[in-house]
Amino acid sequence: MATVLLIRHGRTTANAEGILAGRTPGIELDETGRQQAAQAGERLGAIRLAGVVTSPMLRCRQTSEVILNAQPHLPAELVEEGITECDYGQWQGRKIEDLTKEPMWTTVQTHPAGVMFPDGEAMATMQARAVAAIRRHDAAFEAEHGPEAVWAAVSHGDLIKSVLADALGMHLDLFQRIHAHPASVSIIRYTPARPYVVAMNTDAGDLSWLGKQSTQENSRNDGTGTANTGTDRTGDPEPAGVDAEIGGGAGPTRSAP
Repeated sequence: MATVLLIRHGRTTANAEGILAGRTPGIELDETGRQQAAQAGERLGAIRLAGVVTSPMLRCRQTSEVILNAQPHLPAELVEEGITECDYGQWQGRKIEDLTKEPMWTTVQTHPAGVMFPDGEAMATMQARAVAAIRRHDAAFEAEHGPEAVWAAVSHGDLIKSVLADALGMHLDLFQRIHAHPASVSIIRYTPARPYVVAMNTDAGDLSWLGKQSTQENSRNDGTGTANTGTDRTGDPEPAGVDAEIGGGAGPTRSAP
C-alpha cells in the first residue's frame, strides 16, 4: 500500500490579494509562500520520496522544486494535467469579495456537486479527474517501488479537498467542510479494502515515521518477504494491512522527542 502526500502549493500573490487565480498563468509564490514551501520541504526531507507529481501551474511547480531540492536523493518529477487547478471560467481572476455577491456563490458553498462555472468546469468533473489521476499514480508508484513507497502530489486547495472527500466517503456537497491551507500536507493510503485518511491539513510536525512503515509491515510478513495483506497464515484477518484496527491500534513507531 503506497502512501500519497497531498501538498497544496504555498501562498501566492493572488491568495494574498484575495483573487481567485484559477488557471491564470504566471501566478507565483510570494515571500510567505516560499517560506511555507521551504517548511514543507524540510518536513518531507525526512522521507525518501519515490516521486513528486505536480500540477503544471507555476505556483505548484515552484513548490515542487523546493520539495525536490530538500530530498537527499533525486526522485522522479512528473507533471500531471489531471491535478491542475479547477477551470473557474468567468470567475477566474476576480476578487473573492465580489464573487460572494454572485447568485451562484451560495450553490458553491452548499451544493458544489451541482456547480458548473460559467465557461468553465463542473466541480464534479474536477473531482473525478483528480481522484483518477491520484489513484493512477499511486498504483504506478506501488508497482515500481513496492507497498512501502511514499510519494507526493503538489496541487491546489479545491483539488485536494475533493480528493480527501472521496477518500473519506463524503459526498462532494460536503467537501467545503475540509480545509487545505497553503503548503499543508495531507496523507492518504489506498488499499484494496478502502482508502485510509491518515492526516489532513497539517502544516507542522515530524513526518519521519512514514519512512518506518516498510519495517513495520515486513515485521508482519508471512516469512517469505511479502508484506501482510490483511490475513495471517491461518487465513484469519489481522488488524494490520488493509483491515481497520478496532480500537485504533498502536499507531506508527515515532522517534522519541
